Amino acid sequence: MKDPLLLMASPSLRIPSMTADMQDHTDHMHSEAFDMTHHHILKHYPKMHSFLIVRGGKLIFERYYNGHEREKLNDLRSATKSFTSILAGIAVERNELPALDDQVLAVLSKYTTRKTDPLLQETLTLRRLLTMTTGLEWQTGNKLGEPLIHRFHRSKNWLSYALSLPVVQDNVGTFQYRSVDSHLISALLTECCGLDAFSYAREHLFGPLGIDYAAWTPSPEGHSMGHIGLFLTSRDMAKFGLCCLQGGVWQGKQVIPEAWLEQALTSHIEGYPAYGDYGFQWWNGKMNGQPFACAHGHGGQQIYLFPKSDTVVVFTADSRVSRWKNPRPLLQQYILNALE
Repeated sequence: MKDPLLLMASPSLRIPSMTADMQDHTDHMHSEAFDMTHHHILKHYPKMHSFLIVRGGKLIFERYYNGHEREKLNDLRSATKSFTSILAGIAVERNELPALDDQVLAVLSKYTTRKTDPLLQETLTLRRLLTMTTGLEWQTGNKLGEPLIHRFHRSKNWLSYALSLPVVQDNVGTFQYRSVDSHLISALLTECCGLDAFSYAREHLFGPLGIDYAAWTPSPEGHSMGHIGLFLTSRDMAKFGLCCLQGGVWQGKQVIPEAWLEQALTSHIEGYPAYGDYGFQWWNGKMNGQPFACAHGHGGQQIYLFPKSDTVVVFTADSRVSRWKNPRPLLQQYILNALE
């Protein structure tokens, strides 16, 4: 597999800066609660890399840990999925992807095999990929672990592997956390648009947001990994979250279709209690009475959107761990109470 750091969008590696509407503004009103969160992280979260809060479009709190710095890239792990969803929304709006309920197997026909379940011809749609309701046979653990993901990653042709999984007919339309669904979205994007997801993002998402320092690991076939593999700085994660919170608008320009965001960030299917319900590759629900949407990745890579308090919270941490502490309790114990 290629080194993702060879895929930098900008060969000059220019460190991104916040735009004028998102500069650092210390929030003295809530600084005590934020400082308590910071000290709790120092004591109880030894793998944490960064903690940022954006409220009202302003960066009001920013801390880095364990040698991590503002200009360093974070391995987003499965938080990548939420970016894949947004790119799909942009492509649908541009009439470059099939409609949500169109059958899409034909687009990927060159990757099908004799093992491909005939039922996929009828059941595989973009909506089911986005909501992880394809019914493809998979295994998912209590903490979103996926025992089959290693076989998937070791296979020479990821798409053929995914499209050779049997369809469990009774599970079609039922949510199961399944990373191959996310990767198939990225493949659809490439096959329909002629660009890998990273190139498409640079043109239609990262470019408009001023994100020019990033990386995205490709699959063996050359598709950007749709389920993991994206690397961004913490501030650029916050920038993306703020754009989503603002209805897809950035500096007066509609970057992400607002109607798509309304669908992506709201519940379509019952998810898992520990994480929330599921939209289009976003977790969502209520926390301390506040509606939220979350891009979530292994190790604690998280972008939280809280529309009621006009707040984005970003956590990043070491992703090369088998066991880790979810930073979600920090929101419940300190941050949301302060914002209220």
